[in-house]
Amino acid sequence: MSTAPLPSVPGWPNAFRGTAAIAAGLVTPAVLRGPRYLRLFPDTYVRRGDEPPDLSVRSRAAGMYVAGRGVVSGYSAAELLDASCAPADVPTEVTVPDGGQRAHPGLLVHRDVLAPDEVRRCRGVDVTTAPRTAYDLVRRLAPDDQVEAVVALDALARVGRFPPDRVLCLAERYPRARGRRALPAAVDLADARSGSPMETRLRLILVLRGLPRPQAQYPVLDNRRRRAVWLDLAYPEHRIGIEYEGGDHSRPERVLRDAGRYTWLVDDGWRMYRFTKYEVDGEPDEIAATIDRALGVR
Repeated sequence: MSTAPLPSVPGWPNAFRGTAAIAAGLVTPAVLRGPRYLRLFPDTYVRRGDEPPDLSVRSRAAGMYVAGRGVVSGYSAAELLDASCAPADVPTEVTVPDGGQRAHPGLLVHRDVLAPDEVRRCRGVDVTTAPRTAYDLVRRLAPDDQVEAVVALDALARVGRFPPDRVLCLAERYPRARGRRALPAAVDLADARSGSPMETRLRLILVLRGLPRPQAQYPVLDNRRRRAVWLDLAYPEHRIGIEYEGGDHSRPERVLRDAGRYTWLVDDGWRMYRFTKYEVDGEPDEIAATIDRALGVR
């Protein structure tokens, strides 16, 4: 005896329209209102978990909610494009071409023009492309927070594999767009080789305080072992390496691997400087002073 396949409902069961799931017989109204699912937007539900839904889940739900009327954009688009760079607890973001979509708690609605080549399909919803997302975030962030604007541009350029100055082409496409004058300065500071948002912040601590620009993701060749060791930041002419130590560096296997890595680099004549989120967030001037002394420049 064969059983018929379940009807297909976009996003089910992670982020979906309630009426579609009910019509398909996947859930009843009573179950939908119960503890198993959480309503984020009108007729838009997600599976309830032990923790509140993260930005990725909320962004997919927003995409379902505005389907046919708008697209996921801003930090939400960056999250779905695997270019996570948003501060904690940001609202989901969508862009609509007109005033047809009303705002909703937890949903930030932008009204702007989008060309067809500035939208793509990602994780089941329409999102702005990586270049368009970077263009939008830099225009919005740079006037008040240049660092976070560059963080977003670096992350999206790395994931989207485009040179940061590509956002200037969009500035030419929309010559009267608000915030476009902030783009050149952000592009000048950007580096698509940056490995993470915290590496970008660490680099900008140095550059914005007048130190020479370090090279990002610099390879040091280990000829004996026939491999390359990649440094987050480096001043090769001074043989100075700078590393951001994130949470993944605290895993036992990573600690052991890092120990041998740093021993080899020091033996090869490199001076290594390692910083964590505590120094990057709380002691940026001390970081710059430390590297300034290491470089021996004023």
